[in-house]
Amino acid sequence: MSEITLQATIRTDKSQNAKSLRKSGFVPGIYYSHGDKNISFTVTPLELRPIVYTSDTHIVELKFDNGESKRSVLREIQFHPVSDKVTHVDFQGIKDDEKLNISIPIILNGNAQGVKDGGMLQQNMHALHISCLPKHIPEHIELDITNLKISDSIHVSDLKLENITILDSLSNNIVSVVPPTVIKEVAPVDPAAAPAEPELITKGKKVEEEVAPEKKA
Repeated sequence: MSEITLQATIRTDKSQNAKSLRKSGFVPGIYYSHGDKNISFTVTPLELRPIVYTSDTHIVELKFDNGESKRSVLREIQFHPVSDKVTHVDFQGIKDDEKLNISIPIILNGNAQGVKDGGMLQQNMHALHISCLPKHIPEHIELDITNLKISDSIHVSDLKLENITILDSLSNNIVSVVPPTVIKEVAPVDPAAAPAEPELITKGKKVEEEVAPEKKA
């Protein structure tokens, strides 16, 4: 996999909080690693673009302003909920002889035959969780979906990856072509064919009262 160099400045003034750093045009971050010291630093948004806005996974060489250098991978990134700007980044240090748990993007290639036949493509997994040595980390996982027909699927168990342990369940469905949705039309009702409403019959006896004429005295 390719490596990217990231220029970073160590935060020596801990009195300046993250909010003020962002207002000054910097993104705060932290480097951590098992058996190593944590390093708080800042980077510019421009420096982060090749790492953040990509579908590939990279090994990042953090080059600090004191001359120190650390190999790492991007572990977590936070965005502002409104502006979508990067607000914080976490990098995890790596060692050549230690396996690393990491999430790798899944990229689909080709046009599925089932979609051409009217089906709908449904991608259920966009990343694969794996464990491997740093030298075996792939930039991404490519899947050819050209031959997928309607009702066909690709599961995690179908993947063949060398020197990599898959951490996701093998039964997980990565992508499938689902049948088109059929909407049943309701036939219009013919008023002439509709059953007549029953006639309401009121039972009872009509009583007519006769008024006798008054007698003259």
